Amino acid sequence: MTRLISALSSAAETVDPVPRAFLGVERSASDQRWVSRLDQAAQNRALAIAQIHGIPDLVARVLAGRGVTLDDAPAFLDPTIRSLMPEPFTLTDCEKAVNRLADAIARREKVAIFGDYDVDGAASSALLYRFLRHFGVEAEIYIPDRIFEGYGPNPTAIRQLIANGAGLIVTVDCGSTSHDALAAARDEGCDVVVIDHHQLGHELPPCLALVNPNREDDLSGQGHLCAAGVVFMVLVAAARLLRERGDPRAKSLDLLAWLDIVALATVCDVVPLKGLNRAYVVKGLLAARHMGNAGLAALFRKAGLGGPVTPYHMGFLVGPRINAGGRIGDAALGSRLLTLDDAIEAEEIAGRLDELNRERQAMEAAMLAEAEAEVLAEYGTGEGASVLVTASEKWHPGIVGLIAARLKEKFRRPAFAIAFDPSGKGMGSGRSINGFDMGRMVRAAVGAGLLVKGGGHAMAAGLTVERANLGRLRAFFEEMAGESVPGLVANHVLKIDGALSASGATLELFDMLEQAGPYGSGHAQPVFAIPAHRLKDARLVGTAHIKVTLEAVDGSRIEGIAFRAAETPLGNMLLNSRGSQIHAAGCLSADHWQGNRRIQLRLLDAAKAV
Repeated sequence: MTRLISALSSAAETVDPVPRAFLGVERSASDQRWVSRLDQAAQNRALAIAQIHGIPDLVARVLAGRGVTLDDAPAFLDPTIRSLMPEPFTLTDCEKAVNRLADAIARREKVAIFGDYDVDGAASSALLYRFLRHFGVEAEIYIPDRIFEGYGPNPTAIRQLIANGAGLIVTVDCGSTSHDALAAARDEGCDVVVIDHHQLGHELPPCLALVNPNREDDLSGQGHLCAAGVVFMVLVAAARLLRERGDPRAKSLDLLAWLDIVALATVCDVVPLKGLNRAYVVKGLLAARHMGNAGLAALFRKAGLGGPVTPYHMGFLVGPRINAGGRIGDAALGSRLLTLDDAIEAEEIAGRLDELNRERQAMEAAMLAEAEAEVLAEYGTGEGASVLVTASEKWHPGIVGLIAARLKEKFRRPAFAIAFDPSGKGMGSGRSINGFDMGRMVRAAVGAGLLVKGGGHAMAAGLTVERANLGRLRAFFEEMAGESVPGLVANHVLKIDGALSASGATLELFDMLEQAGPYGSGHAQPVFAIPAHRLKDARLVGTAHIKVTLEAVDGSRIEGIAFRAAETPLGNMLLNSRGSQIHAAGCLSADHWQGNRRIQLRLLDAAKAV
């Protein structure tokens, strides 16, 4: 065994700097070059993982392709909160925050929770509310109106919360850059604890405690957590302190039962699924499958959940419905729903969110058509720009983030969508591509005086801009992104984890691959090539999807679907290639229908087999 590891380590020294095209696909239907996700070193590591730990080859390749080491592989397949959560007090100011929360509980102070209007904000608010309610503390959740108040605490709302009797204000998923609002609380003599995860500058806001793993003096190494993940760590420490203080209610507290809320926020905030985040999602999915949270259970029913809860259900079925309240309706609906134990009230609120989500979908479709037309008018095909900036006076500001995401997907470059009001003030949102830090660019624009305010992280950002500065802002973004984005955009590659036949794509393999998940940001869904299969059938289903049947030489078949592929190069290629041999690439999924479970391929790309 020692000789095997030594040999593999020696072989790992040689890495091909220019990987060969996988299956020889230099240019696919989607204009991508297929390459193996694993370089030579990773292939050697995969071999060692498979042979030494007895892990199936394809699963070992998935682990190795995501940087999992030989020694870490067994533990990686069974992530636990206990092993992956560090001592909470390694978070800067966590001890201060926990002591203040414990004091508020002991004094029975009224606590105001100021959250953000997205899923992470709703989940963070609900976690803290449930914790305080368990200890008999009166708590009020305040979610600002996206349109009229914007992101984060504002002085008017802070003063109102204090006037309502709050002795302590805790901001969650916001507050790190809210200097004026927190100064207003200080002037009123009210303590503020900030629990956040967003990037911030050198200057810290005036507050009693700022728990944010992304502050410069934090050495916890947990900067990848979403706000709900940070809140959970704070509550773990608070529960421990309350036990030490002899509060009998601390013994009956079951924090692990709330991991479904943490998992929901972790998936929907698209934070990297590594370290503690993986444990949050793995254990949170188990909690969610028990349907113990009345609000989540009601939303799953509205979404027509079939089969066990997965990250897909959280990210694409539940998340958009919660977000719909903050985008075009009552921003407090999501947080309220997640705090409920009453199934009847939960069903009512879930129904309202479901209706709002349908309205949001219709508005998004109309706005996206306008945005794509503007890109073509402003930038031609879009290929000449490093950053796309679209804007309109007719758009709803609550949906601009979705438009930016769609533009980024279609044109493969950072994109912004901005909604201007009649006064000329625009609220915008942006989405970035891997390798380009959008948050840093937006903060630079604030420093240059081009934005009223703005911030975010590497992959997403928000901003407020005056109409008069739009042209200068476009030029500024283009200058900042011009050196790096073209190179990132030109590298159109699809990373393949391995090759698989129709007969080899089984539910047993899928279940083993799921143990290496959950998949998402920072832990990509495995992509497999299905080589030289006959495209037996391809047809349009719904309004925009292409359903296919692939057949191997031995007659085995696999069904697949290419979502939103109609009228795209991939969709056109599939519809015009019936009966031909093709290479297909996609992700495996388990489709549940009428109690039956079957394997399906989520088709991402295809190429002619030559």
